[in-house]
Amino acid sequence: MLSPIHNLYHTLLSRRACQLCGFSPTQTHRLCDDCWTMLPWKSPSLIHRHERNIYACFDYSFPIDRIIHLFKYEQQLHYQTFLAHTLLELKLKRFQAIVPMPISNERLKERGYNQMMVIGKILSKKLQIPIWQPIERSAQHSQKGLTRVERIEDIQSQFKPIRSEKGKFRNILIIDDVVTTGSSVNALANALEKLGCQNIQIACIAAAEY
Repeated sequence: MLSPIHNLYHTLLSRRACQLCGFSPTQTHRLCDDCWTMLPWKSPSLIHRHERNIYACFDYSFPIDRIIHLFKYEQQLHYQTFLAHTLLELKLKRFQAIVPMPISNERLKERGYNQMMVIGKILSKKLQIPIWQPIERSAQHSQKGLTRVERIEDIQSQFKPIRSEKGKFRNILIIDDVVTTGSSVNALANALEKLGCQNIQIACIAAAEY
């Protein structure tokens, strides 16, 4: 005879319990309607950094900040479907390719995966739009002691266009998890412009104050 706890576990599993409250049945985004509605949705979703327009799903606050941390640093990959579906809520123009924010080989080895590549693959499959990886990123070093200008220049130098990729796509979407100052997405966009990209949209899961 199964214990009450065991029965509850299987009931929740069969209902695909909400990843936040753990009880209500979920929709395609793996949250129940109540939890989905109560998330810190950013309104308006458009922010401006480095003279670029950036679309953000959420303010970087609870529980989104915690979910992103778990997904990014603690291998809690079961949040990938939920996070990908939040980006699908943004009202974006048509684009030809998805460019996930790249990470360095050192960071990839340390973490084991690029969290935005994981999300990008879900978007690619859902939208039938290819992933494009035309930029290599060098190792990121501490910026302690650098001036603001030096920090921006350091970030710009991390993104290296792959020349053989030039001219493949003109209309692309950059995706990132959190945008604060916007220096990284701006540097990536600058590198993509060197490859002939003309219409670059930028979307992030959350925007943080700075």
